[in-house]
Amino acid sequence: MLTFHLITLFPEAVASYLEASILGRAQKRKLLKIHYYNPRAYAPEVNQTGYRRVDSRPYGGGPGMVLLAEPILRATAAAKKRAKGPTKIFIFSPAGQMFDNALAEKLAKPKNKIKDLILICGRYEGLDARVRKILNATELSIGPYVLSGGEVPALAVVDAIARRLPGVLGQDRSVEERRVAASEVYARPEVLIVVGKKYRVPKVLLSGHHAQIEAWRQKKNGRQSDKQIK
Repeated sequence: MLTFHLITLFPEAVASYLEASILGRAQKRKLLKIHYYNPRAYAPEVNQTGYRRVDSRPYGGGPGMVLLAEPILRATAAAKKRAKGPTKIFIFSPAGQMFDNALAEKLAKPKNKIKDLILICGRYEGLDARVRKILNATELSIGPYVLSGGEVPALAVVDAIARRLPGVLGQDRSVEERRVAASEVYARPEVLIVVGKKYRVPKVLLSGHHAQIEAWRQKKNGRQSDKQIK
């Protein structure tokens, strides 16, 4: 079983998504596990407002606040202590290795030696750079843009990997990357009328001719690929 350990200042924000729908059912069926660690609970210093301090101003000046190393390191240590097997640690950064289907597939394979994934979600102006060095963590990116924190990337990584785990989607062929799926899909009704205009399902999908349907899907996929390349 693959276990995800999410280190985040906002565990309730990610838990509401991960405990719903397919991922929620997968956890109940013990197909995967997800644990949460709030660095604030591991911070040794209490600030003036009574909260445990998790950030401070950056050395050298500059805007914003930087997450302190010690709370992150302590939270990670708790996650590693809870881990049951070989562990991989990821920190999210726009400059990191691009996360894609190939990496998701690799991490989800039953024969993969990695049994625990620790995902560290940064916030504010980032986290102390020494954390990555001390933990020998891999920087991971879900795209060339900046987000408010690492929670959204963590959700994307968990979702992309989890849906590839055996049994999570019911059938292995349900994973879109392992079957021919068109870039266009349709559901009932056959004719949809909006503001007096009719929108019909393509006739080929109603034909029952599997070879023609397959060819149509391949053609649609080809057009979508061309658009992405442009």
